[in-house]
Amino acid sequence: MDFKIEKEKNFLIVSLNGEIDHHNSEIIKERIDEAIIKQHTKNLILDFKNVDFMDSSGIGLILGRYKKIKAIDGHVYVVDNSHIKRVLEMSGIYKIIRTFDSLKKAKEYAGR
Repeated sequence: MDFKIEKEKNFLIVSLNGEIDHHNSEIIKERIDEAIIKQHTKNLILDFKNVDFMDSSGIGLILGRYKKIKAIDGHVYVVDNSHIKRVLEMSGIYKIIRTFDSLKKAKEYAGR
């Protein structure tokens, strides 16, 4: 698992690669939370396009960031893929977080 965090316009983009499980999700959560505070951003795009596997710790990662961003009146967007779509469906993420099939579409929507 590796990930990259970058600020663009008024949102933070977290691009994740590989597998997300309980072994690596805590460090990812900490780095994202630090970046949210440091960058003073209210909008977050979590790009899972290159994630091959995600267990429930990935859902915890998304929901935890959603609660933090929502508390400061911001928005979280998710870029999904076919590998994690079923996990997201079962978790109910699609009911509360807007998802996109590409980072380009998520950025266009978040930057409007």
